[in-house]
Amino acid sequence: MKTGQNVVIKGTKDGLTLQLNDKCAYNELIEELTEKLDAVTKDGQDTLITVSVQTGNRYITEEEKETLKSLIRQRRHLVVEEIKSNVLTIDEAVRWKEENEIVSYAGRIRSGQVLEVPGDLLLIGDVNPGGKVMAGGSIYVAGALKGVAHAGCYGNDQAVITAAKMMPSQLRISSYLNRAPDRYDEEEITESECAFINDENQIVIDRLQVLKYLRPDISTFKGGF
Repeated sequence: MKTGQNVVIKGTKDGLTLQLNDKCAYNELIEELTEKLDAVTKDGQDTLITVSVQTGNRYITEEEKETLKSLIRQRRHLVVEEIKSNVLTIDEAVRWKEENEIVSYAGRIRSGQVLEVPGDLLLIGDVNPGGKVMAGGSIYVAGALKGVAHAGCYGNDQAVITAAKMMPSQLRISSYLNRAPDRYDEEEITESECAFINDENQIVIDRLQVLKYLRPDISTFKGGF
């Protein structure tokens, strides 16, 4: 690629996007980026502008990321929002796989027992009072949920909790908490239910069938309900 085309700067309503050529030498990239940042920098500029950096298929080390950030931050009105790359390290790929797969567990979670998984959890069994299940994604209990369930425990507000018999002592989704009533009438629970965070940032319990409208991605990727 010819000199002068290794860096493309685009203005958006959210700030600036820097598209970096992923085939040229890294030192050539830094040289051209410096020149172009100098060209767009205005003296006396007071308004902060956020910058998103897209590196394409170039693998960027942490040291190279810091170099890019430092170079951009030298222009006082520029703030680095993110550096995106299409390339994942092996550790990042493994973590992504773990966070996006369903872990199946057949058995009963007894009092004092804690089961935690990084992605979604499918529990074929009951969660007894005093037992606890935690998942980075959603929790699906094909049994009675009588203990504690914490879905989206790493900050996923879109996670849900389902159970064939929803009788929890406590429900948590991300950082939100819903304390259950003191008593349940088990005979009155005749269908599966789901818990999710509504538009008012409250955990609510509803019929399982509503999930295909509230979380259509679950129906697409998990097989639906």
